[in-house]
Amino acid sequence: MDYSKSGNPKGARRTPRGPDHARKGAPKATTPPRETKEDLLARMKAAAKKDDKS
Repeated sequence: MDYSKSGNPKGARRTPRGPDHARKGAPKATTPPRETKEDLLARMKAAAKKDDKS
């Protein structure tokens, strides 16, 4: 029996995903700047003060 012909067909390999995928010259995705520890502590303290007033 030829087992290579049984089961699901193999997916296409090394084919581009579409016309817009990784197009040359496209702008790179940028991640937003990370919050510094000082900014985080200041935001947490402001939130704690806001909760105390309520």
